[in-house]
Amino acid sequence: MRYLVSSDLHYGLRQVEWIHEQASNFDAVVLSGDHLDVLGPVDPHAQISMISALYAQIAASTTLIANSGNHDLTERLDHGEKTAPWLHDVEPSMTTDGSSIHIGTDLVSACAWWEGPYTLDAVERQLAADAARRPAEGAWIWAYHSPPDQSPTSWSGRRFYGDEVLNRLITEHQPDLVLCGHVHDSPFREPDGSFHDRIGDTLVLNAGRQPGRIPAHLIVDTREREVFWWSFEGDATIAL
Repeated sequence: MRYLVSSDLHYGLRQVEWIHEQASNFDAVVLSGDHLDVLGPVDPHAQISMISALYAQIAASTTLIANSGNHDLTERLDHGEKTAPWLHDVEPSMTTDGSSIHIGTDLVSACAWWEGPYTLDAVERQLAADAARRPAEGAWIWAYHSPPDQSPTSWSGRRFYGDEVLNRLITEHQPDLVLCGHVHDSPFREPDGSFHDRIGDTLVLNAGRQPGRIPAHLIVDTREREVFWWSFEGDATIAL
């Protein structure tokens, strides 16, 4: 299956529109968190309205998987942890936090951004349940906003900004692919940073973030077993 993958669009409407233009060429689009820009000048509710409309258009063109990042948390649950309930209201066909979907023979798990034990427990239960139905022939893919800690995909140029819990979850379940974001500069901070890393048998990918109409992005082909990364600073192809 062919996936168009990006993250950290941060209310970049021109980039979302570009993704919409490309969407019909792919079996699925995966947007791994930070759809909004909570520090920007536009009211978050206005951002949600515009992004929701554009994502509904993408979902009409192909399968859309969009999980939350730290910029997407707009409400608090009763236990105090933040959540992104608006993602569940975008489009019934969209796969988002806590949900999983089969794309051909692949299984894609969309994981919520967690900031405390309640949401983390939900993510762990989701992945344990999906492990029990892991495809025998296809790939098991996670959309998980933060990259793992101590990884080239979480290197900012000065320090690692990864999620050490993800390291543990990868070691426990060994998915085929983890599609991340969050640390914008990792692919552009050579030699210590990169858009890809391997932890055991798991390939971790972070396309990074760049300005302009075309976002930094990945094309993942699970049938041809290859990944293509593109940015204004260059591109590369690696084996899946």
